[in-house]
Amino acid sequence: MQTQVANIPTGRIVDWESFHDVFDEALGFPGFYGRNMNAWVDCLTYADDTESGMVANPVASGELLTLSIVDAAAFKQRCPEQFDALIECTAFVNYRRREVGDGPVLALLIDGYFA
Repeated sequence: MQTQVANIPTGRIVDWESFHDVFDEALGFPGFYGRNMNAWVDCLTYADDTESGMVANPVASGELLTLSIVDAAAFKQRCPEQFDALIECTAFVNYRRREVGDGPVLALLIDGYFA
């Protein structure tokens, strides 16, 4: 399975507003992005749909978008609520897709967590 890696600079995340700023900038969500976790899930559910415009650089069908979470340990310590939501919502995106017969589309690369 092929993957496309998107680096997420978590050092800039300090609250929900900055969480959505960072992911929007890194992934190119549409102008109508609702800046909440429901909208985050909606956008990333279609990360392989070139027609939807939900991410700027969609992956090909059957490929994964890997979110590289840079300096994850510091991110979790600074923003535990946002870190946990990231894990849960990534899992939910893949669950949601499997419920309709599609394969997973997201993966997490947790960098610096065990350093």
